[in-house]
Amino acid sequence: MNLLVTGGCGFIGSNFVRQRLLEAESPVRKLVNLDKLTYAGNPANLADLAHDPRYVFVQGDIGDSDLLSKLLHDHQIDAVVNFAAESHVDRSIDSPEPFVQTNVVGTLRLLNATRLYWAKLPDGKKTTFRFLHVSTDEVYGTLSLSDPAFTEETPFAPNSPYAASKAASDHLVRAYQHTFKLPTLTTNCSNNYGPYHFPEKLIPLMILNALEGKSLPVYGDGMQIRDWLYVEDHATAIWLVLRKGRVGETYNIGGLNEKPNIEIVNTICGLLDRKKPRADGKSYKTQITNVADRPGHDRRYAIDCAKIRNELGWAPRESFATGIEKTVDWYLAHRDWAGEITSKRYARERLGVAVA
Repeated sequence: MNLLVTGGCGFIGSNFVRQRLLEAESPVRKLVNLDKLTYAGNPANLADLAHDPRYVFVQGDIGDSDLLSKLLHDHQIDAVVNFAAESHVDRSIDSPEPFVQTNVVGTLRLLNATRLYWAKLPDGKKTTFRFLHVSTDEVYGTLSLSDPAFTEETPFAPNSPYAASKAASDHLVRAYQHTFKLPTLTTNCSNNYGPYHFPEKLIPLMILNALEGKSLPVYGDGMQIRDWLYVEDHATAIWLVLRKGRVGETYNIGGLNEKPNIEIVNTICGLLDRKKPRADGKSYKTQITNVADRPGHDRRYAIDCAKIRNELGWAPRESFATGIEKTVDWYLAHRDWAGEITSKRYARERLGVAVA
């Protein structure tokens, strides 16, 4: 199989690329990683794979139709996995347009280039070809404490510019399958965490700010609830859907770990208190600071992943307790990775409020 992975230098994409190239007896003959290398795309995430003869990195934009056509044809691509996206809610509130350009226009151009390429494939390759679009649970909107979890049938009700742009891209993928019969699949995941997570997101921000003696800013009362999914479990699920999912279907992927943000922060502080105690003997919890909530902040997300469990036999391997400890250990062992981002790539921007 020859894969085209878009956004493969980002957090989830790089974990997926790493799995595909490092797994024993991998069926991947070639993996082409197309990434624009915006602020969150980091080639260092895959530096140890740079010399793998199966790995091809191309810096470029999913909105570049000519480049997409060339890559699809030159590398005889058998499947496309689209991770490329602007994904930070706060940034979408500050400036929505880049989200529309990448998540909507970019996805449209990727779909169209793929459709034109796929239409000319011989029948055998045409039948087995797949286009998998990676999306988010935020397209479904928000839940009350008593509401049932999101299913694949939950109506879309996005509440942020980011979520609206992802909902639009999901609709485009559906339309290309229905109208043109392009063999698409869509996955909608809950909040990911784990290695290589960009430092502006809740979990890495809390870890790094704690270690640097900075405040741990938490929105409002910190009782916004999210379902947390370890990134390697997510990558495994995507690979399973790509190979065995039913064409045209959507699969929700969740971690089965609903927790309020403040509990996440307290858990991180407890782990750091044990693994890297402060010099003054105080708990990192003393650094927690509550700040004004962001506009339109969704209160709760929850994923019902019965469909992928029942149809494909997938379930997350990591509990939150095991996954968060692995994550804290990874950041303690890779301070240089985070330091390179915050001091060089991210130097002109202050690390913002913790979000999820």
